[in-house]
Formats: sequence, structure tokens, C-alpha cells
Amino acid sequence: MVAVKVVPGASRRRIVGPLGERLKVAVRKPPEKGAANQAVAALLAKALAVRASDVEILRGGVRPQKVFLVRGLGAGEVRQRLGLT
Repeated sequence: MVAVKVVPGASRRRIVGPLGERLKVAVRKPPEKGAANQAVAALLAKALAVRASDVEILRGGVRPQKVFLVRGLGAGEVRQRLGLT
């Protein structure tokens, strides 16, 4: 699982870096109809080198603070691939 702080409507999409216990992620998509959530999932999948279908939002669908599930990777591997260790 990955705890994320999402910044929708940013000028560019990127993983900003650690923000406390969360990972700050900026995406261009607005927070409408789940567009920003899908953009974050796709960005995480690319950064983690997994399929987009392996990244799923668990909590926080309408809030900036979200938790994503990454199938096929343990928490330590996720942190390592994101450079959080």
C-alpha cells in the first residue's frame, strides 16, 4: 500500500517526493469524476514498473489523502522503488 497526498490540476505530473508519512504526487487532471485518481494510479504504476491494473485506490476517493494498493509488490519493495527508503 502507498499513502499519497494528491495535488490535482498541477502544471505537470510528477512524484514530488515524501511528505511526512505520505508520498506527494502532482497530476494535471482535475479532481472531477475520478480523473485525478486514475492519473495518480497510472503514474504510480509507471514509477513502480507494474501494470496499471495492479494499482487500485483503497481509501480517499474524494479526498487529497489517499491510499493505493499495489498488487504483486510488498511494502518494502514499493518504498524502495519509489526511493523512500
